Amino acid sequence: MAPRILLARHGQTEWSLSGKHTGRTDVPLLEEGRRGAKLLGERLHRAPYDGLAGVEVRTSPLSRARETCELAGFGERAETWDTLMEWDYGAYEGMTPAEIQAVRPGWLIWRDGVPEGESLAELTARADEVVEWARSGERDVLVFAHGHVLRSIGARWLGLPLDFAARIRLNPTSLSVLGWAYGEPAIESWNETGHLD
Repeated sequence: MAPRILLARHGQTEWSLSGKHTGRTDVPLLEEGRRGAKLLGERLHRAPYDGLAGVEVRTSPLSRARETCELAGFGERAETWDTLMEWDYGAYEGMTPAEIQAVRPGWLIWRDGVPEGESLAELTARADEVVEWARSGERDVLVFAHGHVLRSIGARWLGLPLDFAARIRLNPTSLSVLGWAYGEPAIESWNETGHLD
């Protein structure tokens, strides 16, 4: 069996709602985020996923991802993994894109990176570590993490440079599946939020 990786982004927080870059700041889920996490769990426990028996589960240690994992019903099966933490935004932590653009016109995070934080190369290396782990066995994996690190994993699963992640948005509490097509890495589904309707 060719292994797949299921990506679950954490539920809504006050900072994700306002568009603030939320890296290592441990912002809690809003009530909307907790409700979304439960709905995501219900989806993963229905066909075609049926609870994902035999799937290896890992989560970012940050509370918004861990709580999403727990509320979705995978807390007891999950191992926390620092590699799944969100991008360290350094000096841009807590700022919105508009606020950053005001001091750095034309800035694009996927091209220009962040000052005093994690470099593009470091983020690429972490994403590659997750991809290597996901492909290392004959089982699917499920990860609970954050928007930018999950988009990075998506780009690197496909063998593309990190800046491809700029083109694949992820909403809070979304579910994405990375798998294979004709023997090549492929996106099976991306940014699905139907369970929230």
